[in-house]
Amino acid sequence: MRDTFSPSSFPVFSERLTGHGPHFSLGFVASAVVMLSAPMGALAQAPSAAGVATDLGQVEIRGNRNTDSEARQESTASKIVIGREELEKQGDATLGDVLKRLPGVTVQGAPGRGGAIRMRGLGGGYTQILLDGERMPPGFSVDSLTPEQVERIEILRAPTAETGARAIAGTINIVLREGRKATPDDLKITRSQEHGQGSSMLNWVHNLNTSPLSGTFTLSAMDNQRADQSLTEIDSDYRDDQVRLSESSGRRQGVHANARLQWKGEQGKTLTLTPFLIYSEYAAQGRMDARRISSAAITDTALTDNESRYAAARLNGQWGQRLSADDRLEVRFGVGQSKYDQHITQTAVRSTGLLSNALDEQRFTDRSTSLNGKWTRVLNNGHQWVSGVEHEGVRRVEEASAGAGDESGNLKARTARWAAYTQDEFKINPNWSAYAGLRYESILTEGQVGEEFRSNKSQVWTPLLHAMWKPDPAKRDQVRMSLTRSYKTPTLYNMVAPLRYSRDYQPDLFPSNVPTQPDRVGNPDLRPELATGVDLGFERYLEGGGVLSANVFRRNIQDLIRYQTRLQSVSWSSQQRWVSSPQNVGDAVTQGIELEAKFRLNQAWTEAWPVDIRSNVSFFRSKVKDVPGPDNRLDQQPSMTANLGGDYRLRGVPLTLGGNVNWNPDYDTRRSQEQLSYQGIKRVVDVYGQWRFSAATALRLTVSNLLPRDYETATTFNMGVQQETARTTDRNWRNIQLRLEMKI
Repeated sequence: MRDTFSPSSFPVFSERLTGHGPHFSLGFVASAVVMLSAPMGALAQAPSAAGVATDLGQVEIRGNRNTDSEARQESTASKIVIGREELEKQGDATLGDVLKRLPGVTVQGAPGRGGAIRMRGLGGGYTQILLDGERMPPGFSVDSLTPEQVERIEILRAPTAETGARAIAGTINIVLREGRKATPDDLKITRSQEHGQGSSMLNWVHNLNTSPLSGTFTLSAMDNQRADQSLTEIDSDYRDDQVRLSESSGRRQGVHANARLQWKGEQGKTLTLTPFLIYSEYAAQGRMDARRISSAAITDTALTDNESRYAAARLNGQWGQRLSADDRLEVRFGVGQSKYDQHITQTAVRSTGLLSNALDEQRFTDRSTSLNGKWTRVLNNGHQWVSGVEHEGVRRVEEASAGAGDESGNLKARTARWAAYTQDEFKINPNWSAYAGLRYESILTEGQVGEEFRSNKSQVWTPLLHAMWKPDPAKRDQVRMSLTRSYKTPTLYNMVAPLRYSRDYQPDLFPSNVPTQPDRVGNPDLRPELATGVDLGFERYLEGGGVLSANVFRRNIQDLIRYQTRLQSVSWSSQQRWVSSPQNVGDAVTQGIELEAKFRLNQAWTEAWPVDIRSNVSFFRSKVKDVPGPDNRLDQQPSMTANLGGDYRLRGVPLTLGGNVNWNPDYDTRRSQEQLSYQGIKRVVDVYGQWRFSAATALRLTVSNLLPRDYETATTFNMGVQQETARTTDRNWRNIQLRLEMKI
């Protein structure tokens, strides 16, 4: 099952899972570091490419890169900064397409379909994602942002007291566009096609050119059509083997608008407002065809209809005032609301029992508020002391979800978070700088599910230490070290989620279900995961722009949370049911190495073309101690991820060409002694070409997922005398996009 892709057919699988993903040893890690050191030396000794940099466009690009590199270089805590140049280079349609190419970042799900953003291959909740330094509002997806709405992306590999310690894998901070005076508007009109389905998008960025008020407005409108197709094969010892084919065609229409308005007054007073609005509608119709392998005459068909609507509005603000020459006070606030309404129906055409009628509705309203205060003081001996307090509240009301009876799906819940922190960043001498911080956080979650009240409270102290050493302050080499404590809290839905039946095995029709299609329920007794982390990194910054780096990390995790499926007696059925719920399953450890190289090719080889090279490779390894091996890794963590990309501006013609290859190997994960899951190979090739007619107008052609391959996943339950495997293959296709880019 390792490489069964066929470009001309939709594969059907009959073989069992037999292989394992690639592993790496400490010797291999050491070899990788040595290999990285060789090009470091070559690049350090290579002469500057100033002799060939006669094109003004090249000079401009290099200057922007230096700005991002300097922000990264000057931070005591390990940080990667991706600015406007990198965001615009590939012509991506969503922010998720940008993030998948960054060091150590993976995107879940089938290629080109979007998915949750992960750092270091760790699963949901380990990566903290911030929007302008604030936690993402409930229900918000990174994929709903376009690169045109973003000024820069900051990636912190280790937590800090100010940004928060709910970041076992790291933090991604997305900073929205900032206004620039005397800068023309950006207008981009895009048309794309995928598998015969057409989509359109418009992006407009307007800069406010007034004083003392400055700012920017960003508007994105989209009309996207997309087909989905998947094949599932069920191989079972205790029921008939089945094959299911699901097909659907969906359309999403939406408008996203955000702004950043900044007023600057006297004596260092500033007020910044960032309103954010989203509205989208989705509708898809499809069908499912099922048949029994043992008896081809027994078939069934069900028609599906999926409609959803999402609306969100939020206003964030920040007031800053200088209290003295050494003191500054900042107050941040946020208020927002989001609504989601989804209606899914499944109507069986026949009555063979393979497929059943089902109705799944979900309607919820989230309201969130936040209020933070931060005081910064610069001391005479070079210390910068920052202290702050934070409060955040979220309330959710959910109705009409599928559950046991009329009221079991109704949910009223709230989360209240309080935090206080203090940190000191200082220079010890020209060679050493350090950072020390301490953060306290308390989180209360309460929920009413039907007649049952559930409550959970956790408190966490997180000490944090970072240091940076420059062997020679006059040169560009530096070593980073971090010793931190971080944590992952159970989500509101982990703890108070209402009961949700298996769609094809509802208790009124099937008293018992199967392990690959369990019922789902929350667990109010979950404890937060705590992690002790060590990071060690080496960086070399190149004179012409670019960086070479190697970073090693390790996390020891306590009270790991994992969804487990068990056969148990339940109140909603006369027979035992398979139920999936989150559990604390013990301790785990994860470690890895991340290698990155960004440089211009003629920096290393004088005779080479001035191609901008972007490359990174990361190796991961993990172990859940209370789960027997092999493959007892953390959920959704591949053994490695790699990217190789380049950009080249042709001489003599206004044409820029570029592309990127993203690759993740396949791997097995043993979730428990009985349950095993499989994730297939992901290989995504993206290429583009940009023809510039003038300084203000360009035409870009982008081909995403140039060599599409089907994406495979599987789940196996082996209980000794009984075994069942469900294998799913998702189709994905090449996406061709044509974009007109104008400055007006």
